[in-house]
Amino acid sequence: MKKIYVLITLGLFGISCHHAVSEQDIKKLNGYWEIQKVEMPDGTKKEYKVNETIDFFKLDGKKGFRMKVMPQLDGKYLTNDIREALEISKSEENYYIEYHSNYGKWKEEILDLQDSIMVLKNKDNTEYHYVRQTPFSIK
Repeated sequence: MKKIYVLITLGLFGISCHHAVSEQDIKKLNGYWEIQKVEMPDGTKKEYKVNETIDFFKLDGKKGFRMKVMPQLDGKYLTNDIREALEISKSEENYYIEYHSNYGKWKEEILDLQDSIMVLKNKDNTEYHYVRQTPFSIK
């Protein structure tokens, strides 16, 4: 019985770690985001120490795009200009990013979106944890 209480407490703590996303938070999606870790539904985690590519999000209202960019030592970014169109939607109290590209359609739930933290969850319940990327320069 004691184990059940511990599991419930840990579960509630895990749920409470996410910041409730508001409509005002959505504009924070704009900018450069670097993947920090991925959490699989079975609890396994993959940490990312160094990323060759990062995600750039650009929103105009509820529509925009995401593209992969590669940070350079001079603080600039290289890109292949492949954009995934996206649209922000809301269902009940949850916000979603709906992607559309030549490769298909999919959506991710926005679990947390703050100035420097973003957590997205896909349909397979895999969570993607991002941190806001700041340009690096050796100038």
